[in-house]
Amino acid sequence: MKQILFVGKRLLLLLPPLLLTQCWWYSFSGTSIHPDAETISVSYIENRAERINPALSNLLTEALMDKYNNLTPLSVITSDGDYAISGEITGYAIAPMAVTSDEVASMTRLTVTVRIVFENKLDPNENFDKNFSGYEDFDSTISFDAAEGALIDTIIEKIVEDIFNATVANW
Repeated sequence: MKQILFVGKRLLLLLPPLLLTQCWWYSFSGTSIHPDAETISVSYIENRAERINPALSNLLTEALMDKYNNLTPLSVITSDGDYAISGEITGYAIAPMAVTSDEVASMTRLTVTVRIVFENKLDPNENFDKNFSGYEDFDSTISFDAAEGALIDTIIEKIVEDIFNATVANW
């Protein structure tokens, strides 16, 4: 019985190093970051949409920086990182969604579209240039001006999560 416990203890001691060497790109936050990556540069996300929310560029850029600061070991810098994110807001649209029997919109949708260019200097096969979009519906009895702040916060959270997953979580 003592011999079985002794062998079991040895296996427990060997298991963590084996797991760490087999999964050297995985972390418990769900990220998959190259072991040599130390920095990520997040450029200011310009607003090039036809309709402009003046705060949107700052909010989106700051949210991206915060996400990488909080969930990765990477240092966030403004230029020339091992990973680089740049892009622009290309769409900011409001559209009626649900129409009542009186032909009046009962729900309205705000959609934000962002074009992101991701460059991985350590593994160029992971580079991409693609669009991310998020939307949120709101009751048409509420003015857009009254609803806009909360809508933007929710949409930015969704878009940032999608960008994060596409860049370092490989979802």
